[in-house]
Amino acid sequence: QVHLVESGGGLVQTGGSLRLSCAASGRTFSRYMLGWFRQAPGKEREFVASINWSSGSTYYAGSVKGRFTISRENAENTVYLQMNNLKPEDTAVYYCAARFDTAAAYNYWGQGTQVTVSS
Repeated sequence: QVHLVESGGGLVQTGGSLRLSCAASGRTFSRYMLGWFRQAPGKEREFVASINWSSGSTYYAGSVKGRFTISRENAENTVYLQMNNLKPEDTAVYYCAARFDTAAAYNYWGQGTQVTVSS
């Protein structure tokens, strides 16, 4: 069973930075995609970024490209989301998710961590 635990959320001012962490356990993740999603109040959950654990290839939503960076630390089974130049519209609950690389959808989710950006 895959277990994902996020941390690192908090309150930050516009233009500030935060780094989210996702500790993954329960599997060998060499054939998994790990991703970050977010959900703001009253809005649908949306894709933020993902990384292929094996190749390190990364993918970003247009709204965060150039400001956010996803990375992984193999030895610690941890995925990071470095968020720079934060904006009030980045305020949301951020979720870590995982799927097998050939799966159509993410089927493992963490509990989420709140990010609030004040203007």
